[in-house]
Amino acid sequence: MGCVEELWNAYQDEGESSGYVFLVYRDDDGRIRGYVCFGPHPLTQGTYDLYWIAMAPSAQGCGVGHALLAQVEAEVRARGGCLLMIETSDTPAYAPARRLYETSGYRCEAVIPNFYTQGDDLLIFSKNLKVAQGLATWPAV
Repeated sequence: MGCVEELWNAYQDEGESSGYVFLVYRDDDGRIRGYVCFGPHPLTQGTYDLYWIAMAPSAQGCGVGHALLAQVEAEVRARGGCLLMIETSDTPAYAPARRLYETSGYRCEAVIPNFYTQGDDLLIFSKNLKVAQGLATWPAV
């Protein structure tokens, strides 16, 4: 939780110039049901990273994750972004997150074995947001 708190504090102090954007999903009673943190990937044009997505346990399986991810995609597009990257673990605890990404049109682009620790691989997912909208990203040759 310390890493998320550090990013949140940077965002609170500096806004988007911190390199991070937070979006919060609240229910009709104003209770926080989930949040996301994303930002531009350094040294790229139009590439963004999804750093965190989290839901309250009672909100899992209720569409909160899909709603948050769709809002991130809309925000990235509004900022001129065209590629969203997500890194995650391959452990069973992250299976619901991987399922969310896959059902939202993300592809696993790379696997780095034993990245986090022995037996815990890094999976890198991506989604081309221009293609997802039906827009060509490169001119036909």
